[in-house]
Amino acid sequence: MGLVLLRYIGPEIGFRNAAMVLSLCITALTAVLGWLLVRLLLRPIQGLEAYASAHLKGDATTELKHYGTQEIQRTAKGVIAMAEALRGREASIRSYTDHVTHELKTPVSVIVAAVELLGDGPVDDQQSHHLVSQIDHAAHNIQKQLEALRTAALARETRYVGTCRLADLEEPLTEAFPNLAIELTNASKVFPISKDGLLIVLQQLLRNAVEHGAKSVSLRPSLNVDQTLTVSNDGHCIPAADLAHLFDPFFTTRRDNGGTGMGLTIAKNILDANGGRIAAVSTQDGAAFTIQFN
Repeated sequence: MGLVLLRYIGPEIGFRNAAMVLSLCITALTAVLGWLLVRLLLRPIQGLEAYASAHLKGDATTELKHYGTQEIQRTAKGVIAMAEALRGREASIRSYTDHVTHELKTPVSVIVAAVELLGDGPVDDQQSHHLVSQIDHAAHNIQKQLEALRTAALARETRYVGTCRLADLEEPLTEAFPNLAIELTNASKVFPISKDGLLIVLQQLLRNAVEHGAKSVSLRPSLNVDQTLTVSNDGHCIPAADLAHLFDPFFTTRRDNGGTGMGLTIAKNILDANGGRIAAVSTQDGAAFTIQFN
């Protein structure tokens, strides 16, 4: 291409001048191409690398500034979303493992001690009955913890794609909690989650309310464009010290009554997997949970 141009413009301005002009043009085009490569490829890759390194060091405030082309932007955002999801799952698995190990120590110790006592020699019927009851109770505790763990892990991964109205949930919630007065307002509000997903979340919240003495529950969606739902109840107030741990796996104030501490964790995991979040506050008349979708 350069030789062709040189052949045509050489006789007009001289071959030496034509060669210099072509050299300058080639240098300029090369510089522009290099700048485009740096701007559209190198800087986004370096930005993504810096972002990954910062997050590995625990700096969650770092942002990815250079995306390049729209295709690279979508790819970078996809990589970031995947990394965040994987990190969340890894943290959840680690947390669940630690808590399961801790929670199973007590029932396993009871089983071992009871078996040792039964094996030491004959005991009367009352002692046998008490030991067998302890073994049975401990075994049920283990089963409940493991079942709650499986449910919470499944909730972390499951996507409930679709939409639903609060009115769609009135009948199943009333059937599930016949002794609980349920008040719905603005029931035509649409939320970006399927009926099955939101139903599980609300069932966990209502079950938690009943377990803490609630007689009535109010479900109030926001009146504006925000996709927010407030679930309040007249049960016991939430102690300030418990608010920070309310959604932690296996945190419960009803351990002696068979509580697993996974109900609110399951609700949070479902919302996390479907672009939502949940927060709790203690009120003068009980407790309230705020669900908000992005």
